[in-house]
Amino acid sequence: MFGLFRKTETKPLVFPDNQAAYDYACLHLENSILLEAVIPAIVVEQGKTGSEGERYFLLQLAGKNGGRQLWACTLKEATDYPAAGDLVGFRVVRYDPGLAEGLDLLGFIAFGFEPVFVPGKGWRIARNYTPRNIRQTVRW
Repeated sequence: MFGLFRKTETKPLVFPDNQAAYDYACLHLENSILLEAVIPAIVVEQGKTGSEGERYFLLQLAGKNGGRQLWACTLKEATDYPAAGDLVGFRVVRYDPGLAEGLDLLGFIAFGFEPVFVPGKGWRIARNYTPRNIRQTVRW
């Protein structure tokens, strides 16, 4: 009787590497592009550094049919940044499907993920690339 309201522990899915975790995200997770959503992605290559200190990376966003590639950056106040092959979280800031691909999606690299997925909670965060001066959205 006392165990009726206890939550059942779900075991995390531990993957051998970032690519296996990314493949799982593509096949088994719904990675909808919604405002403020964090979509898992794999870093393909590092690009240039912007004039204000932001670093650009080519990402492969997780999604059905292999997802899509786009250039994204860490914000200029970020103190750390990913490397090629890292599993990261891309935070969507603006999405307008009426625009051409490449111009329709705007966001930034918010997190570095471990290749561990906890069902019902999400990816385990290894590093936070979001600067401290960025406020979290509060919903009532």
